[in-house]
Amino acid sequence: MNQARALTGAGVELLIIAGEAADTVFPFALVEGLDYDPPGAVYSHAEREERARQLSQGILRAMDERWGGPADVVHVHNPLIQKNSLLLPALEVLGGSGVRLLLQNHDLAEDYRPDVYNAGIEYPQNCHYAVINSRDYNYLLRAGLKSDGLHLIPNEVAAQTSSAGLERSRYLYPVRAIRRKNIGEALLLSLFIPKNCTVAVTLPASDRDNKRYSRWTEFARSLNAPVEFGAGINSSLADLFGSTVCAISTSIKEGFGFSFLEPWTAGCALAGRRIDYVCSDFEQAGVHFDRLYSSLNIPKKYITAGDPREKMEDAIRRIYESFSLAAPEHVMRTLKDDLDGSENIDFGRLDEEMQESVIRTLCEDAQAKRRIAEMNPMLEKLGEKQNADLVEANRGIIQKYYGREQITEKLLKMYTSVMGKSVRHKISKLALLDLYLDPRRLYLVGISDG
Repeated sequence: MNQARALTGAGVELLIIAGEAADTVFPFALVEGLDYDPPGAVYSHAEREERARQLSQGILRAMDERWGGPADVVHVHNPLIQKNSLLLPALEVLGGSGVRLLLQNHDLAEDYRPDVYNAGIEYPQNCHYAVINSRDYNYLLRAGLKSDGLHLIPNEVAAQTSSAGLERSRYLYPVRAIRRKNIGEALLLSLFIPKNCTVAVTLPASDRDNKRYSRWTEFARSLNAPVEFGAGINSSLADLFGSTVCAISTSIKEGFGFSFLEPWTAGCALAGRRIDYVCSDFEQAGVHFDRLYSSLNIPKKYITAGDPREKMEDAIRRIYESFSLAAPEHVMRTLKDDLDGSENIDFGRLDEEMQESVIRTLCEDAQAKRRIAEMNPMLEKLGEKQNADLVEANRGIIQKYYGREQITEKLLKMYTSVMGKSVRHKISKLALLDLYLDPRRLYLVGISDG
């Protein structure tokens, strides 16, 4: 809704079109068939075409009732992720009828997400696309899009507040504990924070990740680890930030990366895992990160629950099968060479079972824990006092480059381009898969496998 607020403030007339009712102050239209697929939904080719045609007519009808015709720009969020199998065919119909489409993608299924891949359905051609980070922008260019029809639009970052007068004893991880947030690594960090402090994860997992989340909460309890789960259920975010020594992030995959920016706006420094393709965008704007690591290396001998290479080879084969492909020989060879080239491995690449075994080893073996600290000197910086000057500098940069005024300006410029430039291009889905399925970027906790 941030974009809607920004556009309304700039005098743009808009209409939000959705498939389920929403509590909103903005003009809103409910269109049948635009919500998520019902469980087990399978359509024949002819049935999909007819339902998609009906859906496109419903969208056109909603705009006609609002303006007497189509909008200048139809801005669609995350259409390439299959949550509604009729949406892409409906967008093809709309584009073919002359509607100006802008398809903004926050995630792409090719990025190790076969569970939401639109198998057998091509992505809309000859329309404008937008993404929220430079990596996705460059990959889509390499997969066939032209720069005239591809736009990079960051998300707006709202300033957070921090309650005054509270004891600062938390290392706050302000996320919902879904799998790709790499909760096991947050537990590992808890072993290296000062005494009388805790790692605090704000919200429980969603339903699909609840089993893994429950396993982590029970595991932490069994070790008496200094970790709070669900810290945000009964506390405001302002109070949580007010009780924070330092925010952390251990996520291995993000689209935009709010968790790398929001803590600074609340007066909190950030430590933890760096996601290079996300952080490099922020650094281009001038944000400086002084306590992030690109990998957390551990000796493979500390893993007592399976062979990382066997698990990762099995995972990459299953992923390719899910995309209806066989894993290419060069991919398997690259993975083997990557994993065999060192006696160490990045903790973030392990699955939950292997991560548990490492954490247990560190809890039981003081020498192993010291070895990890020596190998990863950033861990010892967790106890350092935050740099107040850096916090203020980053806060100002974030407000300047990711505040409403700047994002509104970018949105309006993007809409002007969509209205003024016709483009002829298409995405090669196979090229996208080749780009995203880099085995050196395989993180087992980053796989969306249900």
